[in-house]
Amino acid sequence: MRRVCRWVCALGMLALGHGAMAQAAASTTDDDGRVVTLARPAQRIISFAPHATELIFAAGGGAQLVGTMRYSDYPEAAKAVPIVGDAHGLDLERIASLQPDLLVIWPQGNSAAQLERLRALKLPMFHSEPHSLAQIGDSLRRLGVLMGTSNIASKAAQAYETELQALRARYSQRPPVSVFYQIWHQPLLTVNDQHVIGDVLRLCGGRNVFGKQPVLVPQVSVEAVLAAQPQALATSTGEGKLDEALAPWRSFKHFAPLAKQAVIAVHGDYISRHTPRILVGARRICEGLEQVRQGLPVAAP
Repeated sequence: MRRVCRWVCALGMLALGHGAMAQAAASTTDDDGRVVTLARPAQRIISFAPHATELIFAAGGGAQLVGTMRYSDYPEAAKAVPIVGDAHGLDLERIASLQPDLLVIWPQGNSAAQLERLRALKLPMFHSEPHSLAQIGDSLRRLGVLMGTSNIASKAAQAYETELQALRARYSQRPPVSVFYQIWHQPLLTVNDQHVIGDVLRLCGGRNVFGKQPVLVPQVSVEAVLAAQPQALATSTGEGKLDEALAPWRSFKHFAPLAKQAVIAVHGDYISRHTPRILVGARRICEGLEQVRQGLPVAAP
């Protein structure tokens, strides 16, 4: 009888061990659909984009973050994390010395040379590239799985999605307003409908005048913008930079967005980073387009 008991107990312990191992493993797909599997939740993470840093903090993994890229400045705690590089280069020695177990990269933002060097490290990589507003919530949950912070990540995703749905219900079916979205003024850059900013414009009931362009961030001419006759111009800009951003249009007195005060300025951090804070920028654009619909001048930010 004792022998049977020992055998049953041993099987029980083995089952518990397998259960613990199963719980320790972490596996999910990243934003590009690649499977990422870790032996255990990541404890030493390096982020290679400011938006990825924000997502990691929002998903509850700030304490596991050991390295970031320059301009990773939100939340405040992100400023204390060691910087391992910027758009111009990476400190590979420092990256190796930090002994990361997960790299969170930005395929569209990190250069091909940087990506090649990072892949050579043979470390698990999560591609952070939400392609739509809905995918931001998904990205939070996926990162939560890899970091062992699913409870926090799920709550953050749910809060984000609740606010997103409220904006969609309020604005997406409003009469459309044609919009030129200006990312940069020299050269003149905009977005197509596949860009997450294009998704923001749809959310707000806006019609992107360059939405059908085949390139995600196309360069356009002043003449093409004038020919498109947008009712509003939205632009991402830093503090005190709006006059500079509008320089290409000052000489066109009949350009409707300027003539009718239909210019919507959004701080770049609130619209260009694929994080929950994008809804701050989205709300600003939605409210601005609503003012345009009503024939009112757009209020300054």
